Amino acid sequence: MKTLRVALAQINPTVGDLSGNARKIIEYMERAAARGAAIVAFPELALTGYPPEDLLLKPKFIEDNIAALEEISRHARGIVAVAGFVDRAGDIYNSAAVMADGRVIDVYHKMFLPNYGVFDEMRYFQAGTRCPVYEMGDTSFGVTICEDIWYPMGPARTQALGGAEFIININGSPYTIGKNAFREKMIATRASDCGAIVLYLNMVGGQDELVFDGGSLVLDERGNLAARANLFEEELLVVDLDLESVFMWRLHDPRRRQEKIAAQAEARAGVRQATRIPLPPPEAAPPEMAPAPLAGTPLAGALQMEEEVYKALKLGLADYVRKNGFNGVIIGLSGGVDSALVATIAADALGKDRVHALFMPSRYTSRESCEDVAALASSLGIVLDEISIEPVYKSYLAALSPVFKGAQGPGTAEENIQARIRGNLLMALSNKFGWLVVTTGNKSEMSTGYATLYGDMAGGFALIKDVPKTLVYLLANWRNRGHDGPLIPGRIISKEPTAELKANQKDTDTLPPYPVLDPVITAYVENDKSFEEILTLCDAETAQRIIRMIDRSEYKRRQAPPGIKITPRAFGRDRRLPITNGYRNF
Repeated sequence: MKTLRVALAQINPTVGDLSGNARKIIEYMERAAARGAAIVAFPELALTGYPPEDLLLKPKFIEDNIAALEEISRHARGIVAVAGFVDRAGDIYNSAAVMADGRVIDVYHKMFLPNYGVFDEMRYFQAGTRCPVYEMGDTSFGVTICEDIWYPMGPARTQALGGAEFIININGSPYTIGKNAFREKMIATRASDCGAIVLYLNMVGGQDELVFDGGSLVLDERGNLAARANLFEEELLVVDLDLESVFMWRLHDPRRRQEKIAAQAEARAGVRQATRIPLPPPEAAPPEMAPAPLAGTPLAGALQMEEEVYKALKLGLADYVRKNGFNGVIIGLSGGVDSALVATIAADALGKDRVHALFMPSRYTSRESCEDVAALASSLGIVLDEISIEPVYKSYLAALSPVFKGAQGPGTAEENIQARIRGNLLMALSNKFGWLVVTTGNKSEMSTGYATLYGDMAGGFALIKDVPKTLVYLLANWRNRGHDGPLIPGRIISKEPTAELKANQKDTDTLPPYPVLDPVITAYVENDKSFEEILTLCDAETAQRIIRMIDRSEYKRRQAPPGIKITPRAFGRDRRLPITNGYRNF
């Protein structure tokens, strides 16, 4: 049986850390070689980190990344390595270097550049035009990058028809809910259409608002799942490819013969053709050093939705804190479910010793909130400090009294003063101790503007800004079913949500109930549904009210901290609407 051992290095690079990323790549190359792999692959732009954004406009950064690649290539001996970097050839290209024999043998340039959602690669890169097929002994394979594999008539098809038995597709594909299942179906389709094994390698880790989930895949030539790496973890996925099976499959598939004829005609017309590139043949290990057979093929299980989202938030926060060098985080605890969930994720992500909590009661804070905050901090094992905002609030009211005189009685201004006092206290502790302020507002609040600018929106990282309130409850209940028992007091989850900025306040004083609100937000913000389509979810008055709140709150969202994207369309770089906007949707 003709087999080949290949390793997929699902690593967590840091944007801009060229030396650190290079060390990690070399380390995993050595680990792959020790496992007997003939080829090891690394993610899209693994050397620079993804996305490098406007670092790509700095010529010195491009030069340094090429110099780092040359150093990496010197370690590619006895193994072929494929790694993402930025190539410079008249323009710059999102590229994959194919290294062997201590040097760079060839460079593949990404052909399909995404320019939607969070992607803006056309801002930076030129598109490639070559479809190389690499010949290594009696084996042939192709290399593609991320978006290339999503096109049925893309380079993978050309490479497969040009003789490639397997396609290595390196990725920087960020996580969103439900993307894994869709991604796997697409790769399976591409593998069966090409009649080739597809090795889909994804990076892992947090980068600002994005989380890369890993979950690398190997699909055989029939589209069957052969191997899958874990989600949200670094991993070296090692697989033995059955290349004889590819030959037999193609032998019995007459469609390929017709497709080859069509591909040859396309090549003559100058559309696209495969270019054959020879590589040094793999070195045969002495019998006494032959790699041990793999003890089964890794096949990580899928995660349920709540666990998937929780792990994404946990990894995103951990990497934001670690990669930016913060000592720890500070969270304002209110007694509500949002701050409770944020504190729990932070304790899981960073360890209880790096999570600091501050409780800031006022005249409107209930006894239940006081008890629940204390119980949560005790359950998580985090330090809890308490500072009453009442003296400061009184001084604000006294200072403003001459100017407020004659205005309508206490209202939104007086409520927001309390939130801004709390924001100032949290930022003071952040400045004093180097802690990152993690805000606790959810997507339902960010959508409707049910948040105070420079108050509860003040901070450095908005962990759950893309998590709707209804999902907050699901995540809290899921975490409470964990192996270490319930951590969030049940009353925090069961009680009616309130900001406690005035007497007897409830969220429903201002907002529709969250089970009504959240589907409308999904329809309007994420799916761009029309007003008429939204009327299938609620009555016209409620729909108009929600849409007005969303539209008029754009200026607030522009000033919100970054937060982790988990939905198909998050606020910020994903959804970009003008603040000054006279268009109305009803």
